Amino acid sequence: MPDAPDLTARLLAVQRLLRVEDDGAHVARLADGSHPPEVSRRAVDFVAGVTRQKRWLDFVLAAFVRGRLQDLDPELLQVLRIGAYDLLIRETAPHAAVNEAVETAKAVLHRGAGSLTNGVLRALDRARRAGTLPQPASGDLADDLAVRFSHPTWTVRRWLDAWGEGATRAFLAASNAPATFTLRLTGGADARAAVTARLADLGVTASPSPWADDFVEVDRLQPILRSGLLDEGTVAVQDVAAGLVVHVLAPQPGERVLDAASAPGGKAVYAALRMGDDGEVAALDVSEAKVGLIAGAARRHGLSSIRPVKADLTTWDGDGAYDRVLLDAPCSGTGVLGKRADLRWRRSPEALAELTDLQDRLLDAAAAHVRPGGVLVYSTCSVEAEENDDRVTAFLARHPGYSLDPVGTLVPAALVDGDVYRALPHVHGTDGAFAARLRRSDP
Repeated sequence: MPDAPDLTARLLAVQRLLRVEDDGAHVARLADGSHPPEVSRRAVDFVAGVTRQKRWLDFVLAAFVRGRLQDLDPELLQVLRIGAYDLLIRETAPHAAVNEAVETAKAVLHRGAGSLTNGVLRALDRARRAGTLPQPASGDLADDLAVRFSHPTWTVRRWLDAWGEGATRAFLAASNAPATFTLRLTGGADARAAVTARLADLGVTASPSPWADDFVEVDRLQPILRSGLLDEGTVAVQDVAAGLVVHVLAPQPGERVLDAASAPGGKAVYAALRMGDDGEVAALDVSEAKVGLIAGAARRHGLSSIRPVKADLTTWDGDGAYDRVLLDAPCSGTGVLGKRADLRWRRSPEALAELTDLQDRLLDAAAAHVRPGGVLVYSTCSVEAEENDDRVTAFLARHPGYSLDPVGTLVPAALVDGDVYRALPHVHGTDGAFAARLRRSDP
């Protein structure tokens, strides 16, 4: 007999995958809390995994399906993708993977769909066990790597040009690896023992981050989300690479700090904590709803120094100069592909060009709020030179009153690249992140 929760999860995953495919729904926003936790967890795994791996899955499935995959019923195609993901990526026992897929096909379509599913997946599994799965061999390295690691070809070609084959393969593998999560400890390193014990009670294993002593790495996130730890402000989900951007900012007690693109408020909260809640952190966002998220984060952490501001940075007149300004700019997000399953399919060369133009405009606007002698930190979660180093170079050319201020010892030495901070998923085991300090010298 099929496992009832697993079958329910697969049926739910089929529905959600169709929404991703047909309506452009975001994977991370599909969970609605209306199903038991185990069902929801399995469905999330299927949806995120299939979305991430679909180009590779389709390539393999095409060898065992008569005709074109696109001509299959949309529901059947999703069932086959889930089954192939189960066999090739999750490495589920073949009998269980095929049986569950067959039952899912029958439930969403008809008995004939179950028979087709059985034949395709059993043929795929035989090839897997024999080591004869089809492999991309077009002769175009970028295209072949893009198929095998399930990315758009244009992005892989860019990374090959920038990094070479070895680093590109490592980055692609890191982008497909199971996501890892870190928690920021509100009480700092002194709270680690108590928090680790509470996490152990939830069945979560926590270990110190090698990059910051007030972060811990955790092996599971869902029990934490259900526990109330986040609501009480004891911990916050934040990748340590993003947290280290605040180390680059280096806010000091009593200072005026502007977080110029703040929502949902994680960096503003961390800045206020590192200031001992002494001073002011103006947390800016253009969206009323997102400003509400910032205010909520400040309340959970008991912080009075955070001042949420609803404004568009490009038109905001401001309220005096700031000692430190952080611009965590909208970007392509190529440093967080491991956590954002659908992001790789939502980007284009045209969108990248639009982003760099926006980043320039935001940098110019942020610079207007820095006091003489103050610091502007520009950061992204991108690994693209156009969004990182090139934007800094272009900014300095437009603003001769600014200079690049080395990050020095503000972050661990392994994360210092010349004068800037750079974290790479395939090198450091974190999200991708970039930050540069820009010091204003003119009066």
